[in-house]
Amino acid sequence: METPIPRKRPGSPRLISNPFIKKKNLQWTLNVPDCNPQDRLPLDDAVSQDVMPASNPDPSSSAPVPRPTAAAVESGAAVVDDHLAHFSEHLAKFVTRPPGDQVAPRISIDDYAALYNANAGSKHGAHFVIHQHDHPVAGTHYDLRLQINETSSVSWAIMYGLPGDPNSVRLNRNATETRIHSLWNHLIETASPDTGSLMIWDTGTYSILPRRSKYAPALDPNSEPSDDEEVASSSPTTQQALLHAAFQTRKIKIRLHGTKLPNPYVVYIRLTKTEDAAGRAKVTRSKRSTRPRRRGGKAAAAKKPETSASSSDESENSDNDIVPASNSQIPEQDAAKMSALEKELRELEDDEVRRTNAYKGATNSIGSIHQRKWFLSLERNLSGFESRRSESGRAFWLPKNTTTVDVDRRGEQDEEACLSYPFYVRGRDYERSVITGRLGADILHDEGVTDFVPRMGWNSVTS
Repeated sequence: METPIPRKRPGSPRLISNPFIKKKNLQWTLNVPDCNPQDRLPLDDAVSQDVMPASNPDPSSSAPVPRPTAAAVESGAAVVDDHLAHFSEHLAKFVTRPPGDQVAPRISIDDYAALYNANAGSKHGAHFVIHQHDHPVAGTHYDLRLQINETSSVSWAIMYGLPGDPNSVRLNRNATETRIHSLWNHLIETASPDTGSLMIWDTGTYSILPRRSKYAPALDPNSEPSDDEEVASSSPTTQQALLHAAFQTRKIKIRLHGTKLPNPYVVYIRLTKTEDAAGRAKVTRSKRSTRPRRRGGKAAAAKKPETSASSSDESENSDNDIVPASNSQIPEQDAAKMSALEKELRELEDDEVRRTNAYKGATNSIGSIHQRKWFLSLERNLSGFESRRSESGRAFWLPKNTTTVDVDRRGEQDEEACLSYPFYVRGRDYERSVITGRLGADILHDEGVTDFVPRMGWNSVTS
């Protein structure tokens, strides 16, 4: 059977024009302008003069780099070289004096900067700050931070603020030990949806006072000091060294030389052996139970944010304010954008913070342990009060060398705008910054925070 010979394919028709090209575009022409051949540049020169400037514009004509926000610097998301200059300039934009606030306690930006400069970076520094922190989880509390070395400070979270009434039935305050902070955190007033508002309630310097045992013999004011007492009093020391020594004995008597607090103002901070042992045992248990977390797994998502504890008082004293959020605290949409390397670095950083109880850049040179429960009370004798008894035998405290008539007016502010006894810390709706005069709500507004949800139920101690 013969195989048929395949027929030749017919010739191709004319090429069809591209339907996506408009006809009017096909009519374009290029006209080369007449120019001198000498004016023409070589190709390399043309590229260097025409193309390069477009890819590398003049730095002076580029848009300015936006200033990092105070919240970004606080959380570690942004780094600045000079914290004092950064925060001084930031706070200077918000200094205000509300109507009828002519005698409010206030320190100027220049004095605020000079106070910090006199203490930062010095082994003789004794700077303190009291922050009002309105946290969405922990609620409103007051952070007392004391300088412990050239760059760091120890911190306690005090639920109801410092006591100011010597005759109060609630003279003691729970003071929960928190993380070691960098000293530049003393300069911060800021706000964010995740951490709430942070306001400088008072700032100044501190002095550690000697503490005598109740079993020690009474001192005779007419007797001359012994040789040992003269040597001890003449030996040079620093407030930081005195604070370290008192911290190890778990009993600290400290005088705060503030802008707002009355003069003198002395508090007694103490830690019982039971609470000390419980705090150390808790840290030991948390270290033993630490397990490697899977990247993006359920173990990381199920881990609760590190707060003060399960009880109401402990959770109210939480201090999750400065350290960046751990993986479990990051919203799902943000966590999805993080690379595996970023997640691993964040986990390592969180582990280092927990291991040292110090935020990045701070040094725990005092041996602070996270979430130990201290007690803070007003030292009435050293704050200028003496005990007396009424006709019914009830004990009460009066200012030394002061009549009863003077005591009836002791709640008023004096001409120097310092608080006078008794004073009461009234919370976020009333307390103002000693630097800018702002309320916590003002700081939220100035920082552009609109979706912050405060924790309710906080009541001031007024009895």
